[in-house]
Amino acid sequence: MSSALPSYLSIAPDRALADMDPPIGTARFGEIAEACRAGRDDLAGRGLDETGSKTLRRFSTWEITKYLIPVAPAHFRRVLRANPALPQGHSETEGGAKWFTLDEVLRLRAFFGAEGSKAKNYLPYRPGGIAAKIVAVANFKGGVGKTSTCAHLAMSAALDGYRVLVVDLDSQGSLTSIFGGRVADEWGTVFPLIAGHFARHLRGENQRRLDRGDAPVPIDDTLEAALDVAPADLVARTHWPNIDLIGAQLNLYWSEFQIPVWRMQSRGWKLWDALSDSLEAGGMLDSYDLIFLDTPPALGYLTINGLSAADILLVPFGASFLEFDSTGRFFDMIHATFASIEESENMAARALGRPGLSFEWDAVRAVLTRYDSSQQAEMGALISTYMGRTLSPSWQEFTALIGQAGESVSGIYEADYRDFNRETYARGRATFDETYAGFKRLLYGIWRREELARGAESGPVEAAE
Repeated sequence: MSSALPSYLSIAPDRALADMDPPIGTARFGEIAEACRAGRDDLAGRGLDETGSKTLRRFSTWEITKYLIPVAPAHFRRVLRANPALPQGHSETEGGAKWFTLDEVLRLRAFFGAEGSKAKNYLPYRPGGIAAKIVAVANFKGGVGKTSTCAHLAMSAALDGYRVLVVDLDSQGSLTSIFGGRVADEWGTVFPLIAGHFARHLRGENQRRLDRGDAPVPIDDTLEAALDVAPADLVARTHWPNIDLIGAQLNLYWSEFQIPVWRMQSRGWKLWDALSDSLEAGGMLDSYDLIFLDTPPALGYLTINGLSAADILLVPFGASFLEFDSTGRFFDMIHATFASIEESENMAARALGRPGLSFEWDAVRAVLTRYDSSQQAEMGALISTYMGRTLSPSWQEFTALIGQAGESVSGIYEADYRDFNRETYARGRATFDETYAGFKRLLYGIWRREELARGAESGPVEAAE
């Protein structure tokens, strides 16, 4: 046994002093931030093409027939030979495997959906006449896999054929980076949507003030400018053909300071409805099938807007005591926050004889992320016992593939399996496939419930297993 003392017991004050840098001032933070920005741009740039944009890789016949279109490879090839007008793919070598863009995969899926076996679900279930579902991914503890879960669910849904909008509400902009977005300032984020919502409320309030003979509240230049911004103005295309983005950047954080100022100017402004009302009024619920919101790791005003807008709430966290404890407190804060809003609004509603306010979500699920079955099985079982049906049955296991994809600012679905091998790739993506399967069952159930409630005559459609 070694008799050496722990390193912390042999620190000499004079030597520690010799290693010290001079005290720093405010400017040093700017220098550190600039160094980090340069490193971030370097890492992000490694995933860009010669034009400085992200490009989605192609998908092989093996991937398409295994993961995307449920047909045998031989039948897939026969269909292509019999239909030369269909995308035929691209070979990197003479006689080599065929690779297809996602645009081409979507065209092929549409063909199989129209012409293929009626016993197979080539196209994802999507009842007509029902608005897009908004999915918020939230937790106020950082590092729990929130942004990764949001990004991979969006990619999974896109590979499945859905039209997807991702909205980054986190001023850190991590989701924006994953999708190759560039946002110059807060006017390219959701900020003008929230500001415009308040401006429209203030216009109505000012008219009522004038009718009473009171002086109106001034509408400043920021609010006037926001009135001219529609959600579609903020939407950017991504390197995924069926994923669009409303991005974020650091200046979005000023919303957390500005929103309470606006609320003080007019207590009647329903700030929690700003995002949902703006997306609906801007036609976003008709333009997409799914809208994913990545919220900040805090229960601030932007997160409240995201939670209020959501039909489905997903709360990722790891299988550790601290993350379980923190997540429980997050649910406690959600309860306290929204119960307080309901109580305040309903008190006024009762006094005026108006209908009360009651928040409602189609589904709420906690999602275990970065799960290590060899070390966390007992903790996972305990969490499952206490959370019951709130905990998704699909637990997201950590694999080396997830870490390697993260190093290149990409999702695992963007990784080329030839950089690993088929087996490693299949194991790595399986955990996210299962997470998506759990989410898709929720989505199907919600849509089917609404379809039946509307008296639709079509029969039930089962999710593909």
